[in-house]
Amino acid sequence: MRHDLVTVVVPTYNERENLPDLATAVLEHGYRLLIVDDGSPDGTGPLADELASRHALMDVVHRPAKQGLGPAYSEGFDVALGKGAAVVCEMDADFSHDPNDLPRLIEAIEGGADLALGSRYVPGGSTPDWPWHRRLLSKGGNLYARVALGLSTHDATGGFRAYRADCLRRLHAETCGASGYAFQVELAMRAADEGCRIEEVPISFRDRKLGTSKMSNAIVAEAMWLVTRWAVSRRFGRLRSPG
Repeated sequence: MRHDLVTVVVPTYNERENLPDLATAVLEHGYRLLIVDDGSPDGTGPLADELASRHALMDVVHRPAKQGLGPAYSEGFDVALGKGAAVVCEMDADFSHDPNDLPRLIEAIEGGADLALGSRYVPGGSTPDWPWHRRLLSKGGNLYARVALGLSTHDATGGFRAYRADCLRRLHAETCGASGYAFQVELAMRAADEGCRIEEVPISFRDRKLGTSKMSNAIVAEAMWLVTRWAVSRRFGRLRSPG
């Protein structure tokens, strides 16, 4: 697959410290990079524009304010698909996801997967910098989502992914109800419902070195509530994939 047919979508909010190195790391692979900035007050947006002016494979979408991870990704997906991407990737801006793992996700797509999930919880995956209580919370949340929603994936909450374009179109991300990290669970659930072939690729997820985490109790609460609501709806046959 031509590398310029791969677009890596990265939502940003106050990631000015990480952005130059991230852009270099992604663009070195020859992939396209699409930054979706939610009006960062630290100047991430203007810096992204400056970098894009020097890199033909980099584009920037500016959103007026912080509106959540899900809507940012949805808009980024729409732009990437509109520009002809054959594969669309998700990743964080803070180097929790290693850009050098992107080729392994693409290889999974080339091998026949419709969705390649970077997974912390399959053999070879890890969270080396996490304290035990954070690891317990994350594993517990994934187990709950897996059992409640009938998923086969071990890391439905992970945000390091690659989608085949035709699969992503069928997921209709613009109709997702989740704005936080539950968005990842919702898309994994829709992909399974659509019969997409999902492959989990082991990754190491590390803590950010610069900047501030966007995780909050409200985001965790939204995820638990939505997964429970989806599980009840699926149990009584009222939840259908929009595709």
